[in-house]
Amino acid sequence: MISVVLAEDQALVLGALAALLSLENDITIVARVGDGEAALEAVRTHRPDVLLSDIEMPKLTGLDVAETLAKEKASTKMFIVTTFGRAGYLRRAMDAGVRGYLLKDTPSEVLAAAIRKVAAGGRAIAPELAEAAWDAPSNPLSDRERAVLRHADEGCSNKDIARMLDLSPGTVRNYLSEASTKLGAASRIEAARIARNKGWL
Repeated sequence: MISVVLAEDQALVLGALAALLSLENDITIVARVGDGEAALEAVRTHRPDVLLSDIEMPKLTGLDVAETLAKEKASTKMFIVTTFGRAGYLRRAMDAGVRGYLLKDTPSEVLAAAIRKVAAGGRAIAPELAEAAWDAPSNPLSDRERAVLRHADEGCSNKDIARMLDLSPGTVRNYLSEASTKLGAASRIEAARIARNKGWL
């Protein structure tokens, strides 16, 4: 039996995924969660074979979760199911050790087969994205620059970002300046837009 944790912040999608996968006689859902921090906690508690996760979630993104699990050398295989077909997201996911990456419009039988493949140690990458990912440039942003830009993209002030990330406002300004320079952007808003469009946030 393949044990799976589902992480998805949209309740309707989470319920639909759970309902579809519960029809498979060799897959069992051991936990359903709605944000990245809860996903990490569920993996640490249940040690499932597969974590099936969205990318955009509150608290931590699916890619943040993948990177954390990779650092912890978790045995759980990470599988992303998302609406984002950007090569930059897939490139970052692959760099973080994600074993599966499919789009949400994938038929349920294809998803179930892909989960089995990933649980067995294989890879399952949407073929229409895989080729583009190899040619995608690597993300030039550091983890801190990405975190600061993500908050800037949400409209937070430097002061707010400094408080949330436990940094000084001057350090936040430096990170935003470095990120803007790396991306050839004239402002933090433009830098955030470029990074988001490339799937680097």
